[in-house]
Amino acid sequence: MSEAFAGMHALVTGASSGIGRAIALELASGGAGVWLVARHAEALEATAAAARRAGGHACGQPLDVGNDEDLERLRDRLAKESHGLDILVHGAGTHFLGAVADAPIAQFDQQYRVNVRGPYLLTQLLLPLLRQRRGQIVFVNSTVGLQARAGIGAYAASKHALRAVADALREEVNPDGIRVLSVYPGRTATPQQAAIHVEEGTPYRPERLLQPADVAAAVVHALTMDRTAEITDLRVRPMQKA
Repeated sequence: MSEAFAGMHALVTGASSGIGRAIALELASGGAGVWLVARHAEALEATAAAARRAGGHACGQPLDVGNDEDLERLRDRLAKESHGLDILVHGAGTHFLGAVADAPIAQFDQQYRVNVRGPYLLTQLLLPLLRQRRGQIVFVNSTVGLQARAGIGAYAASKHALRAVADALREEVNPDGIRVLSVYPGRTATPQQAAIHVEEGTPYRPERLLQPADVAAAVVHALTMDRTAEITDLRVRPMQKA
């Protein structure tokens, strides 16, 4: 991993915790300059500090990926302060449990806005920078983006939509030399997963789940492959089954 990303610039959303944070730190440890995006400034700065200790340059940008104006301001800042973008990682997301019969429609709207619309718009805004560097785009999806299950219909719908966005985008930008990866992790030991277990009323045993570093390692492997190949879909699941 040493210097694998030297001279590269990456942007990671959802970088304050969980999988997004782990991917950001892996990129930084490989020498990348990393733009870190999340809502919570304090947690974001902690990730930035860890990224610098890992050997990379890091800059935190607190924002809400569901806010169009925030994303446009981010695009403007990158256009002024960077010379292109090599890697875009969509790691931000939100999650609510609820049956289709009675889940609040406002929760559906919020999940669609953060999980689908935000990554869609941010990709549009940053594609010119990515094209300059024949960049790579990573969508952190979920196993429910492949097969929905009861009780999370709205969340699964947003992740199925994100898969469609990634698949269409790949066909559109491969001719420009841009690779597009969708990652489908199983249950991972993150703060969001801990909250889900509380909501489900089930014991949270993080040692039996995927670790964020596991997912980050798989993503980095895909990003560092020779350009003669492209991993399009990557499914990672816990070795120990519930």
